Amino acid sequence: MNYYPFEIKPCPQECGGTCGTKLDKCPLYQKLPEDLQNECKSNLHLLQYLYMLPLDTMEIPKYYEKITLKMLGMKDPNIIYKTDNGVYIHIMPNSEDIRDYYIAIEPSIIDTHENILEETELHLAEHVEELTDILESSNRLNVIMDIVDRIVYVSDNGKVVARQKTGKTKNNGHKNLTGKIKSKKNGDESQLSKKEVQGRIPVTRFQYNSLRYLLKRKLEGMGVLDPMIHDPYIEDISCSGLGHIFVEHKIFGGLRTNIGFESEDSLDKFVIELAESIKHPVTFRVPVVDATLPDGSRINIVYGNDVSKRGSNFTIRKFSDTPMSILELIQFNTLNYEMAAYLSLVIQEGMNIWVSGETASGKTTMMNALTTFIPPESKIVSIEDTPEVQVPHHNWIRGVTRGTGKQSDAAEISMFDLLKAALRQRPNLIIVGEIRGVEGSVAFQAMQTGHACMSTFHAASVAKLIQRITGNPINVPKSYVDNLNVIAICQQVRLSSGHLARRLTSINEIVNYDSIADAFSFIEIFNWNPLDDTFIFRGNQNSYLLENKIAPRRGFPEGKRRQIYRMVRQRAEVLKRITEQRKTNFYEVYSILSKAYREGYFR
Repeated sequence: MNYYPFEIKPCPQECGGTCGTKLDKCPLYQKLPEDLQNECKSNLHLLQYLYMLPLDTMEIPKYYEKITLKMLGMKDPNIIYKTDNGVYIHIMPNSEDIRDYYIAIEPSIIDTHENILEETELHLAEHVEELTDILESSNRLNVIMDIVDRIVYVSDNGKVVARQKTGKTKNNGHKNLTGKIKSKKNGDESQLSKKEVQGRIPVTRFQYNSLRYLLKRKLEGMGVLDPMIHDPYIEDISCSGLGHIFVEHKIFGGLRTNIGFESEDSLDKFVIELAESIKHPVTFRVPVVDATLPDGSRINIVYGNDVSKRGSNFTIRKFSDTPMSILELIQFNTLNYEMAAYLSLVIQEGMNIWVSGETASGKTTMMNALTTFIPPESKIVSIEDTPEVQVPHHNWIRGVTRGTGKQSDAAEISMFDLLKAALRQRPNLIIVGEIRGVEGSVAFQAMQTGHACMSTFHAASVAKLIQRITGNPINVPKSYVDNLNVIAICQQVRLSSGHLARRLTSINEIVNYDSIADAFSFIEIFNWNPLDDTFIFRGNQNSYLLENKIAPRRGFPEGKRRQIYRMVRQRAEVLKRITEQRKTNFYEVYSILSKAYREGYFR
């Protein structure tokens, strides 16, 4: 399962690699920078990993508590950063491939020749009756960990010790064996007699911590995928068959992980267990599964080589608890301040806007970021088949489709059904997760009746978007199309540096439809310049929406409507100042803009 791009050499115990009592005598530890030394003191698996590295041919990795956008485009990165649960990530250069390595450093580097995890699981099976009446998974894990404390004992430096836990557990009512033992001064450990350790599995302290981590990862997490799932910088996790698992990193792009599969049997077994853990089992009869993970991430699983010639595969599109804000996207250079200011005016005035682009171009990320510009008093209804839209407003109705259930009375609820219901809920804005079919026609009817609408759409240009919505199966009448005011085109592009990036390549205004010429007219307000990776305000002093729709609503007289462009520049300056104050979190941006909106500074 684990592929390391270097020859593994074990850390000798006399240097403190597993016991941690002789760090002052460890030659590697003495060479480490102070920040890495501090991390190794409390996380000995990090020291073990560093000892495995070929430091005679490479430099010691630099440690970062957090990584930042300044590292974007870094050549040959050799860094370690921390995630959670004691897990570290090593981004390591790869001279043989365009994808650098993504290596998870977990607290589970145990001695493989002592099948401790397997032996412990066999002993756990003997205590299965203690778990019978426990329903909650968190309580179940606590009881299992208590049982583990009775199955193993820790032996360090010739002393037999165990964790000190007194009293009854919440669920099984028994006292831990260590609860009967007199504790040391620090209250964390106690010594056990030879009689008390009889029949238990001996482990080192390092192995004990590794064992608990592995059990938690297996019982509560997603196994070997856990480090990637918990890494906030990972966007996609992809297994395309045998070989390595790949990830898409927000800062370092496409990376090759140290985890993979050598045989079809091991891959099929993992995919079956993965599907069962999310309660969407795959079979030869139903080999394709689309599901949502508990954190909202989307997963697609394909089982077997009948429908996938390279074998089983899966893809996870991660869901972030906190979406990227519009200011964070500006820092990524996805768009600039003037573009954000323009879009803020368009959204606040109730214009209809669609974010369009190809797969993985950043459409949903952009639409989520734009929701902070929706007036704070608005009532919002969102409609999706997979929950991805995130709105910071409190008055938000979140509709999700439902497929046919096992029960005969569980009727299917489609996006078309939800959209019809939304029209009766008197929303200020309807957000459709993605327009695909007949719901597109209903969305345009909603626009006709004055309901503002936001959505995402699969089309790489304005012309292709119009072709799709006016053809089957959406079939929007051509005379309705000009109800859609703004189309923002997102694309994944390759920069001059060779790196892939996401850019808002154009913002376009739909002007009208000429029935005689059977043609649509639209204005490209902003576009991306690939030569220097900048954005051009082509619609400056020439915006149909700003001058003919928004300026009159703002009270600008006919001869002074071009003053609206000054408002765009002022808003861009406000957004820039917020960024300079380092208030770029999604909810912070919404809070600041809401306050500014109420006080009249961002109206």
